[in-house]
Amino acid sequence: MGRLQDHVAVITGSGAGIGRGIARRMAAEGARVLVNDIRKDAAEQAAAEIARDFGTDVLAVEADVTDKEQATGLVKAAVEHWGRIDTLVNNAWGGGRVNRLENKTDEQFEFGLHMGLWAGWWTMREAFPHMREAGRGSIVNICSLNGVNAHMYTAEYNVAKEALRALTRTAAREWAQHQIRANVICPGAKTEAFEAYARANPAAAADAEARNPMGRMGDPEGDIGGVAVFLASDDARYVTGNTLFVGGGSHINGVVWAPMPEEDRVKS
Repeated sequence: MGRLQDHVAVITGSGAGIGRGIARRMAAEGARVLVNDIRKDAAEQAAAEIARDFGTDVLAVEADVTDKEQATGLVKAAVEHWGRIDTLVNNAWGGGRVNRLENKTDEQFEFGLHMGLWAGWWTMREAFPHMREAGRGSIVNICSLNGVNAHMYTAEYNVAKEALRALTRTAAREWAQHQIRANVICPGAKTEAFEAYARANPAAAADAEARNPMGRMGDPEGDIGGVAVFLASDDARYVTGNTLFVGGGSHINGVVWAPMPEEDRVKS
């Protein structure tokens, strides 16, 4: 029996990267997982691999969480399929630009808030009545050191993730009476996005890893997924309103993260 035996977990943006790692780790602990991605093939492939490797019930759902109906549809799909939702993980992020603050547009911030804040709010609100009726539930929102440390050139991402963090803490306070817990993970992981960045900026990526107190970026499944499992499990039944920095100690003094903005790449 795993720590999440028969739990139902909805994980947005879980076709790749940190979301996929969390989905796999939760499945390994016995959870039935809804895998979501904006790309149908990514969601289906990740779901098939999870079912093959862990023998658990998996549902793949293609959805763009920046659309309210599609975002809430993830929770509805899980409840329709399994009759419940125990854990909600808001992880999805895609797009965004790396450019200077003075060159950011209203559209960039609007996109960031829809992806990073509104999607989380919509799914949380949709999950709430089901968790309240069950008398328990766990919300795990994936935020970022980018927002905490105000990393350069990613303002819309920073703002959206810090807004989601504030929302999480407010939900923790208001929903604790229903035994619904809400926590944040700020991760540092070697995802496909980081590897793509490393290929384009090998020196900067190597420097980022070297500056990490533990000398490496985390593994989505082994390092980040385990913490998400803890927060979803009864081991964390008295843990709510917290931000867990799962980045090898990079939050302690603030690892320098200064990618080249688009303006400079164009010039070069």
